[in-house]
Amino acid sequence: MFRSVSLVPLTLALGLAPVILSSCAMRNPSTSLTVPTAHRLSQSRAALERRLQDLTEQAETRRYEQGMSAEVVRAETTYIRRRLQEGDFHTGDRVALIVESQDGPAAANAAIRTTEQQLTDTFTVGSQQEVTLPVVGVASLRGVLRTELQPRLTDEIARYVRDPVVHAHALVGLTVSGELAKPGYYSVPPDAVLPAVLMAAGGTTHEAKLHDMMIQRRGEIIWEGDALAQAVANGRTIDDLGLLPGDVIQVPRTGNIAGLYVPISLIATLLTIPVTIYTLTKIF
Repeated sequence: MFRSVSLVPLTLALGLAPVILSSCAMRNPSTSLTVPTAHRLSQSRAALERRLQDLTEQAETRRYEQGMSAEVVRAETTYIRRRLQEGDFHTGDRVALIVESQDGPAAANAAIRTTEQQLTDTFTVGSQQEVTLPVVGVASLRGVLRTELQPRLTDEIARYVRDPVVHAHALVGLTVSGELAKPGYYSVPPDAVLPAVLMAAGGTTHEAKLHDMMIQRRGEIIWEGDALAQAVANGRTIDDLGLLPGDVIQVPRTGNIAGLYVPISLIATLLTIPVTIYTLTKIF
């Protein structure tokens, strides 16, 4: 059973000189092939349907775009079709929900919590791809994409709250392990950058070797070395990296890296201007 801890706000100074990012690739553990991250979790249903049509045409004509092959096209086609049919939410996923009152903030000393206050929380997706919300009850997320989460929950809540203002965010559950002050399982927003996740885990220890950091999926490495270092330098997000619930960020041990403030030094070197606040929820 999951127990959520207090939300931890992290303020990071982010930004780079404008860069044009080419399509990044990652290794697909199931096929040992290179698969472009064209099917990011932030894509709409219409975008996925267009991509599926494009892949179908490539398969029929056998004229593949650069970096693609028959095997890769089949794998990506299967992936997209499954998402369109089953949706993006599975058992154990987390959803962050904020529902605002039309009457403004409730009094801090109010004896009874409003419906909006009860609905403002994080919720776990059940075995039937559903979330159980206070007052509202069971809301099915089967077949719902991440981009469809907010309108879907807004419709459900609107049956009980007049003209609700709903903010719903899907969180990606990642394991952060190795040389960190607070390793564990974290639910993070898809637009968080990797340094933010490391800082949520308390920063690295004196034994951390960031240059050998890697990301694994089902025991196989999908990001490592120069490719991962460049992705971090370019400020790529969890979604940009194509990370999925259950992926593992591993920070190995050395003896030559200087302690807990290394991530801050790394961020200060790579990133400079705008400020973004990421809310991360640690789950035991």
